[in-house]
Amino acid sequence: MNLKSVGTVPRPVQRLIDQLSRLPGIGPKSASRLTFYLLRAADEQTTTLAEALVLLKSDTSFCSICYNIRSSDADPCAVCSDVNRDTTTLCVVEEPLDVMAIERAGMFDGMYHVLHGSISPVDGIGPDDLKLNQLLDRVNSGDVKEVVIATNPNLSGEATAMYIYQQLSGGRVRVTRLARGLPVGGDLEYADEITLVRALEGRQDM
Repeated sequence: MNLKSVGTVPRPVQRLIDQLSRLPGIGPKSASRLTFYLLRAADEQTTTLAEALVLLKSDTSFCSICYNIRSSDADPCAVCSDVNRDTTTLCVVEEPLDVMAIERAGMFDGMYHVLHGSISPVDGIGPDDLKLNQLLDRVNSGDVKEVVIATNPNLSGEATAMYIYQQLSGGRVRVTRLARGLPVGGDLEYADEITLVRALEGRQDM
């Protein structure tokens, strides 16, 4: 039963349920439970949550170099400004969550480039909708010697990997792909550390 049809739910409550229902992985029932939990929670908890949501948008931005998430007062990001990182190796990922996953594995010390998506003609997403031109500019103008393609092992991730390979093949840069330790059809952000370590160690030329 849709809560809105009952007619007894106050408008602010229904509004929050509707907004939470729009989040990935949260259906109407989960949204309702979260909403009524927040109604019962202490004022401090709900206020802190509201402030965190506001600051999430106002105090974050994208790194001007790799396009990963950064604090608004820190550009470039922590990785790009780290002088101990290997600037000759560039790992290309789809989303900022993928950077977090690889960093958790603790064995990659190179740089990153976040595409913010993958090529998907079905969804109307082409190369120009991603940070692909910026990637090519970085590779062509910098000291990058290896590009590690770490897009997700699904159809759109593979299409993106092939596009990058075609753009960089025949050049001075080595192009590698994460080994097949990653499950086909899965997302990089859900991979465990051991799987990511094996995938990075087993990367091969495309």
